Amino acid sequence: MASNIPEESTSFVGRRTELRRIDDKLTEHRLITLTGPGGVGKTRIAIRAARAAERRFPDGVRWADLWPLHGEGLLMAAVSDAVGLADHTARTPAAALCAWLADKRLLLVLDSCEHLVDACRDLLGDLLTAAPGVTVLVTSRQPLGLAGEWTTEIGPLPCTGDNDALTLFIERAGTAVPGLRLTDPPHAAAADIICRRLEGIPLALELACAQLASTSVERIAERLTTRFDTLDGDGMPRPPRHRTLRCAIGWSHELCTPLERLLWARLSVFRGTFDEDSAGAVCAGGPLTEQGVRTALAGLAAKSVLSREGSRFRMLDTLREYGRMWLAELDEVADLSDRHAAHFVAFGRRAELGWLGPEQVGWYRRVADAHVDLCTALDRLLVTDPERAQELSAAIGLFWSCCGHLHEARDYLARALAAHHGPSRARTRALWALGVAVLLQGDLALADALGLECSQAARASDDAEAVLAAGYLIGLTHLIAGRPMSALTVADQVLGPPPDVPFDSPGRLRCHLVRIFALTGLGKLTEARAEATELRRGCVRRGEHWTRSYTDYQLSLISLFQGRPEESADHARAMLEAKQSIGDNFGIALGLDLLAAAVAAQGDGAAAARVYGNGQAIWRTVGHPQRGTPELRAVREECERRARAAIGDEAYTDTFHRASEERPEISLARILAGDL
Repeated sequence: MASNIPEESTSFVGRRTELRRIDDKLTEHRLITLTGPGGVGKTRIAIRAARAAERRFPDGVRWADLWPLHGEGLLMAAVSDAVGLADHTARTPAAALCAWLADKRLLLVLDSCEHLVDACRDLLGDLLTAAPGVTVLVTSRQPLGLAGEWTTEIGPLPCTGDNDALTLFIERAGTAVPGLRLTDPPHAAAADIICRRLEGIPLALELACAQLASTSVERIAERLTTRFDTLDGDGMPRPPRHRTLRCAIGWSHELCTPLERLLWARLSVFRGTFDEDSAGAVCAGGPLTEQGVRTALAGLAAKSVLSREGSRFRMLDTLREYGRMWLAELDEVADLSDRHAAHFVAFGRRAELGWLGPEQVGWYRRVADAHVDLCTALDRLLVTDPERAQELSAAIGLFWSCCGHLHEARDYLARALAAHHGPSRARTRALWALGVAVLLQGDLALADALGLECSQAARASDDAEAVLAAGYLIGLTHLIAGRPMSALTVADQVLGPPPDVPFDSPGRLRCHLVRIFALTGLGKLTEARAEATELRRGCVRRGEHWTRSYTDYQLSLISLFQGRPEESADHARAMLEAKQSIGDNFGIALGLDLLAAAVAAQGDGAAAARVYGNGQAIWRTVGHPQRGTPELRAVREECERRARAAIGDEAYTDTFHRASEERPEISLARILAGDL
């Protein structure tokens, strides 16, 4: 399991004493919490401490950002994503997470827990008991209050002695204004005043440095002195560091243009990172035009209110809270929440339309990037417009089900269906998406019932695409239950007489895939091979990956049945490449099993044992002990027998075990590079 510690985009200053103390305590305690006010540098210290301690943890360091989460509903999903678990079972997420980490030796970092203290306390109480090899490092504005927790308060950078605050200010000033020298006596004196006035709080210093592009360091020092003198007599009871940071943020806010201040407030509706198009769609209005949004985004980034992460923007939690306060003052909270939800409904529609073409992989990534805001939009719609909640959850349901968010897909779809019972196209689509989710969790009875309900609703409303979607769900349920003849009958009924065009719609394409699976299961290999080859050719022309990966799966299986193991291995690798591109761990596990079978059929028992072991590591991430289509079970057993016979039981078992302990991402990269 590789580490996923965030990269540092700016230099790190000071904190030697704190880092030594944390490093020592990581060897003595299993729960360490770094506390302190917002903006004091807890996250940066945690990054450094985690990187320094990484060598002690065989399973690496796994980092979970909790700052985007609103409420505890996505906590389990965020932590599961961080540790590489994409559970496909019907277990509770907490039970699945504890089982997954039970034998791991890793450091788990939960960053920004202050708004989820109770939920984090409950989770870690269970997790630290179930997983004795896991150590947890937490950043929070307050302790969790768990037995055995070691806490240390992170203070500001010192403004005397080594004067790390001044060092940070000088470094950031050089970034803001290349060539600026603050070591000259007049500049140095003003910089020292700024650091003392801002009490060495890193975020406050960064905000001050951002102003150097438009004014002098002396002028900044003068303004800060005036501002603090004014606040000293305002009679407001504030903790000193909170007051200082609030003052620095307020001062930065005042120095923004009116349109930048308006955008700052409106951007607070986003919970995660966002791109320029989303900012324009949600925040433009009134005096703020779409071009004005682009200009204001650049201005806020230049003033360190926003940070850039590739093509996306992020606002620190402390700054978002300030913007949210102003959004409430403007009486725009409800309006912006509705606009945010409407934007993501439109986003979901575009994602559905893009699923069939060359943008499919890009849409998987965009849906993943927008995950927290999609959940935020759904939470809003469940209260204000349940039918639109059904539409959005159905639109993104397959994306989520295929790339590690199966529990969220099922939860939101079930809640949306329970919130609105009137017949509609959105409800029919949501029934289909929920059926796919529960089927992937192994609940065949519920999937069958949802498929029938979806089919009835689709026929009642004469919705041709929904009829195809229901046929796909019912046919797939039959396949997984080991009834290929029933699956073929259903697929043929909804597809109608040939010729037809598989790429007319997503539903039709998926039903053709069910038909190919069914033909293979019935032993009609020549017919299945011809249809799979033709369908794959169409996928390649259109840049479609999901269906193509499953045609490769079938062609690999058929080649194996027909005695062409080299060809089978080639198709299995092609499937793995496609599944990797969309993050489908379930599909990757299926592909590895098939590749191992093909390698075993070529007589290389050691390589087969390695690939089977690598597949076992992936199967653990989805919570199933090698669950695939029924026809693969017999193949797997036969090829495993051949591999054992080729190298002996003891050698096979040892090779398999060592491979199953490898980091899945490393083993997959090796396999795709041709090194078995």
